[in-house]
Amino acid sequence: MDADPAGPADPADPAGPAVPAGDRSDRRLLTYLAVAMVATGQPVHEIDEDLASAGRALGYPDVQVAAGPTSVTLALTGGAPATVESVSGALRLDQAAEVRLIRQQVMAGVIDRSQALDRLMSLRGLPERYPTWLSSLAWVIASIGICLILQPGATNVAVTAVGSAIALGLARLSGRFRALATLLPSVAAFLVACLVFVSASSGLIDGALRTLLPPLAILLPGALLVTGLSEIAAGAMITGVARVGYGTVQLLLFVLGILAAGAVLRVPPIALSNVRVDDLGWWALPLGIGCLSVGLCLMESVRLALIPWVMVVLLVAVGCQILGQVLYGASLGGFLGAVAASLGASVVELVRPQLPRLVVFLPAFWMLVPGSLGLLSVTELVIHPDGTGSGGFVVVQLALAIALGLLVGSVLARSLRRLTRS
Repeated sequence: MDADPAGPADPADPAGPAVPAGDRSDRRLLTYLAVAMVATGQPVHEIDEDLASAGRALGYPDVQVAAGPTSVTLALTGGAPATVESVSGALRLDQAAEVRLIRQQVMAGVIDRSQALDRLMSLRGLPERYPTWLSSLAWVIASIGICLILQPGATNVAVTAVGSAIALGLARLSGRFRALATLLPSVAAFLVACLVFVSASSGLIDGALRTLLPPLAILLPGALLVTGLSEIAAGAMITGVARVGYGTVQLLLFVLGILAAGAVLRVPPIALSNVRVDDLGWWALPLGIGCLSVGLCLMESVRLALIPWVMVVLLVAVGCQILGQVLYGASLGGFLGAVAASLGASVVELVRPQLPRLVVFLPAFWMLVPGSLGLLSVTELVIHPDGTGSGGFVVVQLALAIALGLLVGSVLARSLRRLTRS
């Protein structure tokens, strides 16, 4: 909505420079562009930079924007009338690619402003590229890929497939029932934990706690936590603190479901130890990366032609993460992986300008985020309050390392883009 009264805008701004007569429609265009960028999950400090570039291209060199996780406020210059618009839900990766394309075309003057605004307003109506049954199957495939990376055991993979189907069904139902949407983390964690604990008590699997992670990984707020920390580090304090607070609450709801399942089934604390199974050999890692890449791309309606590029960036990020873990530990691994993901996506965009950086970057980012490790750490902290567990400090340490890696990678990427332009 607009904060100024209906009708033509006053071309004279007494508090600053003159505002062009067509500012109302231009302000709406930039506001909807900002809302779409927030919905893609882009950090707000990057949104500020992109909106400033788009504003200059449209003739507004002093755009004022306050972007947050749930709303955007934008004015064309300081003291001018502002437009406020809410953000409703996240966008898929194919829709994120469309947002980037619209911004580029507006800045290049390829499309007029009314066409750009119409496309932005109809963005959420874009149909999914693949049928519903295939995107549902892709959810299970992505979860299996995560299991092959985190807990590569044959029976663990089978339990993950069943558990991910349960999580998928609950996620689909949560779109119809508001109460379930609120309690989805706890309900999903409880049912999946019951499945895993019963399988472990029957002797079917080892490493029950770690087997819990892959079926729940897609629902975990790891990306939210790291994005929030990167925003805090970049100076976007209000938005960053809000994301971190919300992500922490979501994480605790998952832990509540796991502990409730353990209490109902009388699972001893020793059964919730962090035990890793490795029965399948070296080939489980590349196969897991392939399953994760294909699964995420199908879930997010990404074109099949982009999957090899997504897989390349994911392989580079995981390779750097493993190298860092071998050299020093998980923190260095997260830092190097984040730098590689951010910089690698920018290199791919330079080589193939038609490929959106966000589309090839986000799958690697989702793999690096410490949501699963954070769930592990917080669960162990509750189970072992005397300090025998790894504690919640591990997730904070990893999240900070990844957030710092994203900032370093983005700085290097900007420098690389300037160098190639010059």
